[in-house]
Amino acid sequence: MTTPAPTGPETSFAEVLLERAPAGAPGTELRLVDDGAAIRRSILPGGVRVITEHVPALRSASLGMWFGVGSRDERAGQEGSTHFLEHLLFKGTVTRSAHDIAEAFDMIGGESNAATAKEHTSYYARVLGPDDLTALDVLADMVTSSRLDPGEVETERGVIVSELADAADDPAEIAQEAFARAAFGDGTPLGRPIGGTYETVSAVPRDAVWEHYQRTYASDTLVVAAAGAVDHDEICERITADLAAAGWDTTGAVAPRPRRFETEPVAALTVQDITVVREAEQSHVYLASQGIPALDERRWTMSVLTTILGGGMSSRLFQEIREKRGLAYSTYAFDTPYAGAGAFGLYAGCAPGDVDEVLAVMAGEFESLAADGVTARELERARGQIRGSMVLGGEDSLARMGRLGRAEVVTGRLRSMEENLRRLEAVTADDVRALAAQLAAQERCRVVVGPGA
Repeated sequence: MTTPAPTGPETSFAEVLLERAPAGAPGTELRLVDDGAAIRRSILPGGVRVITEHVPALRSASLGMWFGVGSRDERAGQEGSTHFLEHLLFKGTVTRSAHDIAEAFDMIGGESNAATAKEHTSYYARVLGPDDLTALDVLADMVTSSRLDPGEVETERGVIVSELADAADDPAEIAQEAFARAAFGDGTPLGRPIGGTYETVSAVPRDAVWEHYQRTYASDTLVVAAAGAVDHDEICERITADLAAAGWDTTGAVAPRPRRFETEPVAALTVQDITVVREAEQSHVYLASQGIPALDERRWTMSVLTTILGGGMSSRLFQEIREKRGLAYSTYAFDTPYAGAGAFGLYAGCAPGDVDEVLAVMAGEFESLAADGVTARELERARGQIRGSMVLGGEDSLARMGRLGRAEVVTGRLRSMEENLRRLEAVTADDVRALAAQLAAQERCRVVVGPGA
């Protein structure tokens, strides 16, 4: 059950909705406690969301600037701009050069990076607790005041083209992109590469990247997430000052912009076979079908299903394809969920002459699970594997920060560790079988990348 938004002292919770409303509106201020950690959330004037988790035992602090914008949001002529922008924000602002940015993190022994996905982008740092506001200042300067200097644009264009060339030389990377095209459609926002292509990156003008930047980076799209040795009030005060200095809105009674799932309808996929001939020592093969979208309530069931089918050395695919038959070194099951759409896939890398047999074995194991279900032992093992990964991941401030950022940007809700564990334990063998049967009944396609494919 979703807990009403508390406004007083820290409150234990199972799940809370992260409201979108102007600063001061009911539900915008949260004070929660989760397994000894204090979580706070505020919406500031201008629509900025700040969500933090103070973990007493940690000496590190991880901070991230999150935007609910990814390659899926690029307009015609802007393909590749999101990833391009990720590179360019490290290349200098009105007050800091690229060297100044790098030196600022080096001086405090910090780590900084960024990540571009199809539906969101984040810029983040992990530092010692006493240096968290310094890191916040630099990150805020980067996202608000990048110059996108024309010379730097051309320099970084060459870097990205080289990056794309590296990927084009890797058959595994080619296969991953082919899977996206096969599942979501060639040339569609979800089917095209996050980083763009050689042609789009070479052609996209600086003005198109600038327009994408100005349209999507603003106070009402920004989420500041922080975890570890952090103080919520200090971060709210400092980010307000940083944004005001950059000329961003810090006074308006503005609600954050809608999250993607609020506006994106659920759409059926039409999958298609894709074959790419590529000289290599092995072939990369996928089976793909429609999956479930990001907010589907069966996400824990999907995690258990993919773990049993292909999530470790004791999984069905690993045991049958690698251990018993020796057909592949790597094989696994996975799903890729987005707002309104999702894909389910099975993968193996094998000798070119074994492609048909591997595809047949993958399909057979999948269909067997859908028809006959899973054993109590498999269910117990999958729960234990997921439980351990989730709890151990919570011991890192960067992972905790990522959980907060994704909650604000992707799902609009935050669940406690205890609630997540409860939902995991609640997954039954019947749940897994039912989801597997639904997936197995979907139209299926194959992706093969390799010599003579």
